[in-house]
Amino acid sequence: MKPAEPVPSAGRAEVRIVAASPETARQVAEVLRRCFASTEQRSYPAGRHGATRLHFTVDTTHTAEPARSWLASSQPTDGDRAHADEV
Repeated sequence: MKPAEPVPSAGRAEVRIVAASPETARQVAEVLRRCFASTEQRSYPAGRHGATRLHFTVDTTHTAEPARSWLASSQPTDGDRAHADEV
């Protein structure tokens, strides 16, 4: 039986991202950092062929600055157009 991992304090979450490339992992981490305050990420190799694993902690009690809600950020801007297969 594996020992239980320590649980982060209330309002915090440990995030682990595993991706085929470092750039993909960084892009996902950037999205989370736009929503929540976070610690500095730690990067580790994840297997063969350049895969990467990122670890960091997000604080859900403090939003990143400037914070935008999902609804506000999903609204189309004047420059956005539907793709041909979306109309």
